[in-house]
Amino acid sequence: MSHFPTSRRTVLGGAAFGLAAAGTSVPSMAQVAGGGAPSLSDPRTKYRREPFPEQRQPWPALASKMDPRPDHGEATYKGSGRLTGRKALVTGGDSGIGRAAAIAFAREGADVAINYHPSEEADAREVVDLIRKAGRKAVAVPADIRTQQACEQTVRKAIAELGGLDILVNNAAYQQSKADIMEISDEQFVRTYETNVYHVFRFSKAAVPSMPPGAVIINTVSVNAYDPGEELIDYASTKAAILNLTKGMAKQLAKKGIRVNAVSPGPIWTPLQVAGGQLPGKMGEFGQDTPLGRAGQPAELATLFVTLASDEASYSTGTAVGAHGGKGNP
Repeated sequence: MSHFPTSRRTVLGGAAFGLAAAGTSVPSMAQVAGGGAPSLSDPRTKYRREPFPEQRQPWPALASKMDPRPDHGEATYKGSGRLTGRKALVTGGDSGIGRAAAIAFAREGADVAINYHPSEEADAREVVDLIRKAGRKAVAVPADIRTQQACEQTVRKAIAELGGLDILVNNAAYQQSKADIMEISDEQFVRTYETNVYHVFRFSKAAVPSMPPGAVIINTVSVNAYDPGEELIDYASTKAAILNLTKGMAKQLAKKGIRVNAVSPGPIWTPLQVAGGQLPGKMGEFGQDTPLGRAGQPAELATLFVTLASDEASYSTGTAVGAHGGKGNP
């Protein structure tokens, strides 16, 4: 998803980040053979630094057709049983950040249901296969989630087939860059809100009655919630709304023992970018202005979702955790 981060005092504490480091796809402190110095990766060069080639796909786009393909942790994420026996539903779970979270959850021991737009079936099949290869139950729930009925039906199906629900990731999003407000149609504005904001409210409302104490809701926001891109004024405003929903729901649902947090990404290489998320001719600039000098990959966010979902972060609710390449927000 095209996101950037945030910066406020409600960021996860150092202890939680320590836990996150413990579950990274490639442990940064893994010892080299025979002991000795730890194996470290330079964050500046861990992933592609070169500009991405100009490309475009019809919305919603497929990760399998991107050049280069994003890294969702397919070959690298190693689980350690942190979510054994848990039951998760991830919207937008076919590709991008949602796919990375779904893969990580499964490899940490959770059964996972993924929701995705029906036109993304090819990407979704890959995720289902990866979840099953991790030895976990996979549930595919294709649906256009712009209506209340679709949201409620998706949640009901996930709960029925998983046998319950204790992790909900509201991640699906719609994004179209426009250089001028006059280019944003009323249809686009409404669609962006229906997809991004309404689904967070509707999925959460449908899921909460079935979620036990200790369950968690994780929303994907963006740096645009704090520092809106001038070409993303409709999208950015939805992310600010989701951040506000996160904080408000956290206060209310604390009474039920349900935690609500957000992950706030920076520029991440996902299908959103090639399906209209970048202005024409601007793809080569994507992520180049971060202090690390590159865009992030979905795999780099997986551990944040795992940590927030785990009981290890039991005192963290109403917070946002960022992954933005050094932009100075959470």
